[in-house]
Amino acid sequence: MGQWSSCIATLVYRAGLRLCPAGHSLRSLFLNKLANSLLYGFLQRGMMSDRDEAIELYREALLLRPPGRSDQSLSLNNLANSLNNRFLQRGMMSDLDEAIELHQNALLLRPPGHSLRSMSLNNLATSLRDRFKHRGIMSDLDEAIDLHQNALLLHPPGHPLRSMSLNNLAISLQDRFEQRGIMSDLDESIELHRDALRLCPLGHSGRSMPLNNLAISLRDRFLQCGIMSDLDESIKLHRDALLLRLPGHSNRSISLNNLGVSLRDRFKHRGMMSDLDEAIELHRDALLLRPPGHSDRSMSLNNLANGLHDRFLQRGMMSDLDESIELHRDALRLCPLGHSGRAMSLNNFAASLRDRFQQRGMMSDLDEAIELHRDALLLRPPGHSLRSMSLNNLAASLGERFLQREIISDLDEAIELFRDALLLRPPGHSDRFTSLNNLAISLRDRFQQRGIMSDLDEATELHRDALLLCPLGHSDRSIYLNNLANCLRDRFLQRGIMSNLDESIELHRDALLLRPPGHSDRFTSLNNLAMSLRDRFQQRGIMSDLDESIELHRDALLLRPPGHPDRSSCLNGLALSLRDRFHQRGVQSDLHEAFSLYSQLSYLSHAASRTDLIVAKSWAAFADTLNHASALLAYQTALKFLDQQVALLSPSFHHFDIIREAVSSLATDAFSCSVRHGALTTAVELVEQGRAVFWTQLARFSTPLDELSVSGDTGATMAEEFRRLSFRLRNAFDQSTTDQSLQIRQLTMQWDDVVSRIRILPDFSRFLLPPLFPDLQKAAEDGPVIILNASQYRCDALIVLSDQSPVHVPIDITQTEVFDLSSEFQSLTKQFGSSDTQLKLVSILRNIWHKVVGPVVQALRVSNIRPGSRIWWCPTAEFTLLPLHAAGAYEKKRDCLSHIYISSYTPTLATLVRARRQVSRDGSPQHFVAIGQGNPDGGRPLECVAPEVAVVAKRLTPFVSSFTSLEDSDATVKGAFDALNHNQWLHLACHGMPNRQRPFESSFAMRDGPLMIKDIMQSNWQDPQFAFLSACHTTVGDEKSPDESIHLAAAMQFSGFRSVIGSMWSVDDEVAQEVVSGFYDNLVDDSGRLDCTRAATALHKALKKLQRSDIPFEQRIVFVHIGV
Repeated sequence: MGQWSSCIATLVYRAGLRLCPAGHSLRSLFLNKLANSLLYGFLQRGMMSDRDEAIELYREALLLRPPGRSDQSLSLNNLANSLNNRFLQRGMMSDLDEAIELHQNALLLRPPGHSLRSMSLNNLATSLRDRFKHRGIMSDLDEAIDLHQNALLLHPPGHPLRSMSLNNLAISLQDRFEQRGIMSDLDESIELHRDALRLCPLGHSGRSMPLNNLAISLRDRFLQCGIMSDLDESIKLHRDALLLRLPGHSNRSISLNNLGVSLRDRFKHRGMMSDLDEAIELHRDALLLRPPGHSDRSMSLNNLANGLHDRFLQRGMMSDLDESIELHRDALRLCPLGHSGRAMSLNNFAASLRDRFQQRGMMSDLDEAIELHRDALLLRPPGHSLRSMSLNNLAASLGERFLQREIISDLDEAIELFRDALLLRPPGHSDRFTSLNNLAISLRDRFQQRGIMSDLDEATELHRDALLLCPLGHSDRSIYLNNLANCLRDRFLQRGIMSNLDESIELHRDALLLRPPGHSDRFTSLNNLAMSLRDRFQQRGIMSDLDESIELHRDALLLRPPGHPDRSSCLNGLALSLRDRFHQRGVQSDLHEAFSLYSQLSYLSHAASRTDLIVAKSWAAFADTLNHASALLAYQTALKFLDQQVALLSPSFHHFDIIREAVSSLATDAFSCSVRHGALTTAVELVEQGRAVFWTQLARFSTPLDELSVSGDTGATMAEEFRRLSFRLRNAFDQSTTDQSLQIRQLTMQWDDVVSRIRILPDFSRFLLPPLFPDLQKAAEDGPVIILNASQYRCDALIVLSDQSPVHVPIDITQTEVFDLSSEFQSLTKQFGSSDTQLKLVSILRNIWHKVVGPVVQALRVSNIRPGSRIWWCPTAEFTLLPLHAAGAYEKKRDCLSHIYISSYTPTLATLVRARRQVSRDGSPQHFVAIGQGNPDGGRPLECVAPEVAVVAKRLTPFVSSFTSLEDSDATVKGAFDALNHNQWLHLACHGMPNRQRPFESSFAMRDGPLMIKDIMQSNWQDPQFAFLSACHTTVGDEKSPDESIHLAAAMQFSGFRSVIGSMWSVDDEVAQEVVSGFYDNLVDDSGRLDCTRAATALHKALKKLQRSDIPFEQRIVFVHIGV
């Protein structure tokens, strides 16, 4: 029936129906005929209203055919089929549930022997299969298979419908295979499809369908068994089907789509770009045949998106990735709430966002992907066939976010999701070994974070179970041997049980046998076996283990030529083993070879990885211990690598632990080595390069990048390219595998190239490069800067002067003594306020004077630094915890530092240089805000805050352009930030809340909660000048990494304030009020303007007025000045 005859038939049946009013004996007949005609018209023209009307007509006809009428089963069947069709279009599960119930009723009316029984068996089976595909209930699929098998028995050889029954049973068996992984189901499906194809020889009108179905089953078997001939045959069959479905054929889009999918599979295995390009064009053609409103449009959108994404990964064209993401968005829009395909669209869109996150590093993409995976999981409740996939995908995304932010709750949740997925993949499930492996890897990650042995033990057992699923001959067996061996080695390193190490070695040997020369993972096995043998040598001292380790490392090194990202770790492994052998046998050639290997690091031309940095540090420590000539070069190389590593990180406090681990004592040891070699200017450059690295990252890397972004179109493009490549390179380094080595090499070349192009631009010639000594020397323009260095090798002071080379001052104290002294002092600060602390404090200050500060003062005098001059202390390591400014003999007619010089502090020389550059214009408005919070959220009231703020207001209101007071209910976190956006001068009186374990959560207590360092970091205040932090502990930082200066005063300074007053311990409210009063009297210059460069002198004078016996000694020295 053509379209015109269909329209004519519809008109005729409408006219007939009008002649058969309610009660007429022929009404049900005409209802049915009109419904049939409308449904046929819908199939031709796609008008949804035709089908909806047909359904209502079928309902009315069914009501006129009550139980007992011979044609009731026909009406049940017709209504069920039309509802099933609407479900396939709109995805409303209620339509499908009703269709199944109607088919079940029809089947009851067609008992064995009924001529239409096979039709009802088939229809009910088809609808149950549809429901299974959307709800994942296996009992629906099992019942569908039984029904199809019964229908096939009613269609023996020679029956015209046998081909259809063979096809339907085969498809359902294929579905069951995909759920349970039982190969016999898939093999039977393929044979049934072959039988169906034989019934449709060349020239048969229905041949294209069995060609298509057999091709799909062969592809499934390829995906399971990896036999390429199955995939090649599948592609050939799809091409044959497409030739039979010429333009205009109703199923042409299906063949275009299926051929595209199989070609993409072949591309993934053989890497021929022509296959992928053809697949993309086929998917584009299929999409054109599925315009808006077509039921399969979302599928075509998704498949085209996947193909474009694959091509992006090969050719790196961002336009392919962007188009892929937009197509996934469009696909999701076609699956609104309630749509049966929504879960799959959510999953695919989430996957594309995660892909983009991996390319561009926008955390919002990863966060959104996680939420989409959560939504998909809600649509796959317990019992759903795809629930394990959603659990796995959500877990993988949370694991990735853990790697970025190191929030342990993400890893904990990922582990529980992986556990749930494993429960849904019982023994015999085709994906069980994947779930075992994923859970084991995540547990090992958590062990490395928390050190809980039960996690490592469980990971080990899971890897054992996974290995059992990869018997001899399995293509992935070497991977699981390696994973189990690594866990056992970890367990040995924790517990020292030699049987764990022995077993690890045997597993690594087995893995190596499965990775012969030419295998892509051979290097990994050589390297891992070598390391384990070295471990055993160190336990048992058997030289043959060490000799074998060295030979394995040599073989591994041959597989990692210069330029390979794994070469440095390989160099290190061989060098360490050679060092061990040198210590055992004393053969000089081993030592020379070890240092020759290490020296290759200095020629590394590409961006350094975290491993490169670790190896360079190993070289430096080894060389310095032996006083080898390469020690200084090793430190310079390590600090260069540190710079490159930090440059790859985004400026976030989440990365602080990475920085802290990377820095360690590198800078202070480098300083000590330089001084011992007489290279004093190099010492200054190196210690500057490796201290306060977190803040330096913000200032030296982020600020120039921001300046580059606004320097014009070229600069903005390069800045974006640099950010994107840095993120991708860091991710590639963190997740480095053999498969990624080529990608890492390509990314490092691209990263180096963009850095080189940026340095060609005006004013960016030293982009990412550390400052040189002539630049750092500018810090001493207004007075000498004294660097105090504590290293494991020795302690030294260097005086940096503005007009001559640095002056070295030997210090007769060891790092251990400095540590003991600072520990004693930190313990004492907790007792301040009790009567017996003053003598102990004076004793500590005398010790600091005699061993540290006194020799420096003597050298300053020799350098003609006049008494009353300003000096700046730049302490390192444990020196940062000592009150250097208060050191003195504290005896009659004996010196104290505060009687000779005016002390300030600076965390780095570069910080001081930047502060000197930021000079405010003469005559520019001076806006001052005083923030006082005496009644903070959950804190002890401070009675003197209000009077203190009043004193500041009284002193300064006549001199500033505007004075603002924020107190009590106005002194909130938001209020403080708003005020600082409009004021350059700040006085802050409140509780200071240090957090030594989580330094970025150190805070000022406001009315509504804490104003934390991590909030201050994100500020963008305009031209801030001065901050007086009248709060406790504002210079108290992270006890594990004092060199990083993560404290409240430093946060204010690195946020732009040129000059800051802070406190080293608890401040007495009344004393603070007295200091404040004297301080502001001296901050105004002769012209009546505030001058932040007078802050140190103003504080010095204010503290001199406190030298009375009724004020506790520790309160007279609690305040310090930082900055210009």
